[in-house]
Amino acid sequence: MVVDKKLLEILACPVCKGPLAYRPEAGELICRADRLAFPIREGIPVMLVEEARALSAEEER
Repeated sequence: MVVDKKLLEILACPVCKGPLAYRPEAGELICRADRLAFPIREGIPVMLVEEARALSAEEER
């Protein structure tokens, strides 16, 4: 799954407005501060808190 690099540069976490890490193998954008993973569906990041999943302690590493 490919996401536009320019889009990734301007996206921020909708909760804390902090930076997001792109995890292409999982198809997610990660906010380490809030411990949330936002899905990417059909190349489009879904930046809704209701759609995010909480990161486990193991995934935070």
